[in-house]
Amino acid sequence: MQYELHVLDLMSIYLCHYLIVEDEDSLLPKDEVDRATLCHQGYHQLILDEEVGLRCEFCPHVQLEIKYIVPDFSINPFRKSDRRDSGAMNNSIIDELRSQDWCGDSLSNCDPQLRAEGTVWDIIPGIKNSLYPHQCEGFEFIWKNIAGGIHLQKLKHQTTCAGGSGCIISHAPGTGKTRLTIVFLQTYMKLHPTCRPVIVAPRSMLLTWEEEFRKWDFDIPFHNLNKNELSGKEKLRQDGHMNISVIRMVKLYSWKKDRSILGISYTLFEKLAGEVNKKGKVRTEQDNHFRKILLEVPGIVVLDEGHVARNPDSRILQVLSNIKTDKRIILSGTPFQNNFYELYNTLCLARPVFEDKEGKWLSLTSSITKVTDDRLKYEKLRKVRDMIQPFVHVHKGFILQEKLPGLRDSLVILQPSQLQKSLFEELRDHFVRSSFKFDHYESLISLHPSLLLQCGDDSFPSDKHKLEKSNLEAGVKAKFLIELIRLSEAVNEKVLVFSQFLEPLAFIKDQLKYHFNWNEGKEMLYMDGKHSMEQRQSSINVFNDPTSEARVLLASIKASREGINLVGASRVVLLDVVWNPSVERQAICRAYRLGQKKIVYIYHLIASGAREEAKYYRQTEKDLLSELVFCSSGRGCDQQKISRTVSDDKILEEMVQHDKLKYMFEKIAYQQKESKLIETYSWLEKEPVTSSPSSP
Repeated sequence: MQYELHVLDLMSIYLCHYLIVEDEDSLLPKDEVDRATLCHQGYHQLILDEEVGLRCEFCPHVQLEIKYIVPDFSINPFRKSDRRDSGAMNNSIIDELRSQDWCGDSLSNCDPQLRAEGTVWDIIPGIKNSLYPHQCEGFEFIWKNIAGGIHLQKLKHQTTCAGGSGCIISHAPGTGKTRLTIVFLQTYMKLHPTCRPVIVAPRSMLLTWEEEFRKWDFDIPFHNLNKNELSGKEKLRQDGHMNISVIRMVKLYSWKKDRSILGISYTLFEKLAGEVNKKGKVRTEQDNHFRKILLEVPGIVVLDEGHVARNPDSRILQVLSNIKTDKRIILSGTPFQNNFYELYNTLCLARPVFEDKEGKWLSLTSSITKVTDDRLKYEKLRKVRDMIQPFVHVHKGFILQEKLPGLRDSLVILQPSQLQKSLFEELRDHFVRSSFKFDHYESLISLHPSLLLQCGDDSFPSDKHKLEKSNLEAGVKAKFLIELIRLSEAVNEKVLVFSQFLEPLAFIKDQLKYHFNWNEGKEMLYMDGKHSMEQRQSSINVFNDPTSEARVLLASIKASREGINLVGASRVVLLDVVWNPSVERQAICRAYRLGQKKIVYIYHLIASGAREEAKYYRQTEKDLLSELVFCSSGRGCDQQKISRTVSDDKILEEMVQHDKLKYMFEKIAYQQKESKLIETYSWLEKEPVTSSPSSP
């Protein structure tokens, strides 16, 4: 691999020394392992040879060639070669990072052409033509909030530290928030080359960012701090082993040294930038350097899926709030997660000065769900919307309706078997309905009763003998899913199956092996939180490949709901119901997103008589509040533009009419929530709406 390196300065010597000191603690005693073995394992004893470079004293290995080391040499931190004496090492990478003035400079270092009259669109000519209209609006919206405007004449004398504040890009999942952000960063960093952005995202999405940077030919290095290896774009030539701490320091140094972007997960950011670690131990000097760098260096912070840090009791919200810059961009298709208090935390994270409006916010939102007068309730919602509109840009996903073949969203209420009904009754007698165990057991019973045998609970159920003898017919959701997969296979459509629990996914995996003779990794793929990011990305690539043999992907909804592209699927099955509607929406948008070539059919499976019916309707209430608060910026609630036409579901129709399958179905409701919302609350926008929802 060719490294982008011209001269390696004294910092590299420091790092190599750090490597040896760190790794010597982990070596086996030298009297138990011979020197040749240690060298073979990569543990070299380095000396400084002025004709060769940093080389091993006992083997031909050269760590750093002499051409990459510049004088004056300081005191050699390694054992010295007899060929040269050295002076004291006067600097370290940490010293340089610590002494840096983080604030960017003005436009004086930019391309002189950028000083001409015009707008930010002129920074990269033609870039506007590559964006959708909602992305163009979002691009200018970010510039106005982060920099104060879009006109170069006004911006050219600003520094990266001057003016500006944060904003939220609330565009529906799958509508190109990543692409929009990439275009903004490209233009902003041309105007302010000393700015050092950082992207904080769920760990699984950092690989997605890397893929997008490559896809759009992004010419700025991206350093993924969560990766335990170097990319080759760092300011260091490295041929041997380095521990994680050194690799991270090299990436931070490289990020600071040259125009580049840093990527880091929420978990790692919390670990490195918090005042104390999770075990409550006081941080070391090195820990404090990491913390200082992450909190003070960033000129812009992008928080992808920024609603992740919404809990006021979480350490990650506290740590992110300590970031020095106010130039923060939150990306979230679903900023309203559970309640207005969490939304307030997200808003304050994006724009810290919003905390000044806490009193007004509480007075408006604390009683919204309790108000019985509809007009009073929605007047409060209108005022909430007015408060956030200046720094929240909303796109509800109309581009998906315009560009994609269609979406069919079905609520399928199934008739449970007699065994399932009796277990539901016993479950209600044994456990409190609000408990996690109740939800867990009910979800297992709804798919197939035999799953309870894996729980190891001696008190439930009372008669395990019935479970051992149960067949596929005893589990109505399992029966539905197997038949759906069978029919989808016949028409060459791929199925994506989500569950919040892992046992159902394992059960379905076994059923697919038994009924279809399929193999994991070939016809069926599996993905949960235990899989590495590389494993997940590999499964995604295989599943989306139209020439692959993959037919079904079984996925944990928590591990797969954010930022993952699964457009290979045209059928999406949600085996259970979660309390947070945004979780399901995110999951659905793994398949229903830009790039999808087929109509996407969604199946929310609910067992009649189970508590998950009530959970689903509670989701609908939360969705209603979210839809009314987050109307498209500057256009009002213009959901009437959503297409009402969508093809009939031939597979579901065939199942309902089949003599041996129709007994399963109690009710099927074809969801058109946007249409229902407009019909009920169109008077809020004072615009007549004539559309009406289709009936089941």
